[in-house]
Amino acid sequence: MSDGDEPADETDQETEKTPAESEETEQEADELEARTPEALDERLDEVETALDEADTEADLDAVEGDLDSAEEDIEAADLPEPDEDEEDAEDPREELESRVTELREALDGQRGPYAEDAVEEIEGSQSTLTETRWTEQGEGEVAKTVQSFLDSAGESLGEEFSAADDDPESLATALGEVNETIENRELDPDEDAETVGELVEAADELTTGLDDAEEWDDLTVREKLTVEGFYDVLTPDARKDFPPEWNAIKIYEKRNEPEPILRGLDMFGSDFMEAHCIESLKRMGTPAAYDEMEQRAQKRNKPPIEVLGKIGDERALDTLHEYIEGESDPALQKVTIKAIGEIGSSDSTQPVADRLVADNETVRSNAARALGLIGDTRAIVPLADVLSDDESNSVRASAAWALNQIGTEDALDAAREHADDRSFLVQSEAEKADRAMTEDTPETAA
Repeated sequence: MSDGDEPADETDQETEKTPAESEETEQEADELEARTPEALDERLDEVETALDEADTEADLDAVEGDLDSAEEDIEAADLPEPDEDEEDAEDPREELESRVTELREALDGQRGPYAEDAVEEIEGSQSTLTETRWTEQGEGEVAKTVQSFLDSAGESLGEEFSAADDDPESLATALGEVNETIENRELDPDEDAETVGELVEAADELTTGLDDAEEWDDLTVREKLTVEGFYDVLTPDARKDFPPEWNAIKIYEKRNEPEPILRGLDMFGSDFMEAHCIESLKRMGTPAAYDEMEQRAQKRNKPPIEVLGKIGDERALDTLHEYIEGESDPALQKVTIKAIGEIGSSDSTQPVADRLVADNETVRSNAARALGLIGDTRAIVPLADVLSDDESNSVRASAAWALNQIGTEDALDAAREHADDRSFLVQSEAEKADRAMTEDTPETAA
């Protein structure tokens, strides 16, 4: 070191940066500057200009990449917050994000159309054709709409398409052939833009045409019933009576024809008409009503449960046994126990016998009578106990009646022991039991 040289200041040595560090600092500064509201807004201007000039899908892909990058920088930018004290203060972040959303929507709108769009639309029409119930008029409209599409698609693709028949299945098959042709062509959205556009437009018209065709569900209830011949049993004068549906139901009941009544039950929106349908079905006790009544009974509706009792199908017991448990709904239990008794299965003996000790005396009475209808001899002892111990005369009378219904020697003997009972009804049942025992005993030889 020469005499004129001064020693380097230690502070200068600590702050002096290497070239790499300086370059990194400058890069960070550039990034910060690039993430200012003004710089980000300019980038979005550039994206918008590029979007306006894009002619191909590749151009749009490039625009989307630039937009993604700009959006990432907006999310990472440390943007100023709006002044809370200033009314209508602008929020830079909100404005930039709003522009990004608008540009994305414009980008999506400028893409396509694609052959896949037409294929998807046609597949939807196939489902509509086969899954919809059409009226007679609607079938004609559907056939005309599909044939128009087949002609348009054939012209665009240079092919000829036709349906074997005018039924929905055949029409759907023809649409499938169009889709297969489109997929095999591997149409390019740029090179085949005109063809793809025509196919998409034709597919849209196909969907619209099917939507406009008359479906079964477009008809009113009365129109549907008319088509199905529900009113054919009525004379012209009877059709004038209000409501004509009620007259038709009564006629079908007399004819023992449950199917028209079940169709009406499914269609009527009137509680009044539904009630009359169920009453007719209950009087008929027809097995044809089982499925419908069992489904309605799942909602714990009492009238359908009554019908199930008249039908007498043991399959209903899995549902009905559950409804007689506990003490929460005596009204439901009374109806259900009666229905179980009418079905008359020995599988119900124990569940019904358990209700002989229910809190509600009408439930106990119905349980006793149901056991009489079932006729299982296992019920004799619990019925005899009720006859001896229950405080309600009506319950005890029901128990005595049930023992008479079972009719075995043990059952009749248990009933006739109460000939001197305080209740006249019990006395009457005891006398019946005694007469039955006497009539069954052979006369003593002289």
